[in-house]
Amino acid sequence: MKCNHYTLLMTLIFMINDCMGQTSCVVDSFTVKEDFDPKRYAGKWYALAKKDPEGLFLQDNISAEYTIEEDGTMTASSKGRMKLFGFWMICADMAAQYSVPDPTTPGKMFMNYQGLASYLSSGGDNYWVIDTDYDNYAITYACRTVKEDGSCDDGYAIVFSRNPRGLPPVIQKIVQQKQEEICMSGLFQPVLQSGMWKGPMAPVMNLTSVGQHGALIYQKTEFGIDYGKEECGKAVSV
Repeated sequence: MKCNHYTLLMTLIFMINDCMGQTSCVVDSFTVKEDFDPKRYAGKWYALAKKDPEGLFLQDNISAEYTIEEDGTMTASSKGRMKLFGFWMICADMAAQYSVPDPTTPGKMFMNYQGLASYLSSGGDNYWVIDTDYDNYAITYACRTVKEDGSCDDGYAIVFSRNPRGLPPVIQKIVQQKQEEICMSGLFQPVLQSGMWKGPMAPVMNLTSVGQHGALIYQKTEFGIDYGKEECGKAVSV
């Protein structure tokens, strides 16, 4: 009987430890970059991987340039390709302005964005900088709707790099860990950086799921289009 009690006790202890070790998917429990410094964050970033929200979203060749205005606020201009109506590939230019609702948590911002064309949407989303080292990588997160249990119902995240050619293996491991912490492990898709904005094809890093080594992969075509030759602003049926 004592042996059975001991076995039951140990089982309960292991179950409790296992539960405590699991990542919480409650959005409000996610941590962001401590003492986030927008001045160090400013400059050009290239998207390497993304988890899309519901609806339209930039598809490939995504980049963003962040600027700190004279009053200290951060603004951004971004561009990328997206597909409209399921067949029309366009180059989209977006503008955004950022505010900090709680000054004690500068990594949790709110973003107001506008599409610089009538067919592009405008609106607002949270913009959380989950982590960054400012010089190499950044991972941003936004949850648009939250479930009753506090987890995210519709959200998106982007892995950025200062270099469109990707991230070194050591940093890839950090990024993969952060993907787990925001409960999006395995949900990311690679973002093609074909160099269509300037010059030759660039490889992209495979950061689609934890456990992969993140080797550089080349993607010359998608949907039958040679991105290295495609001109921005030109509608293409696919």
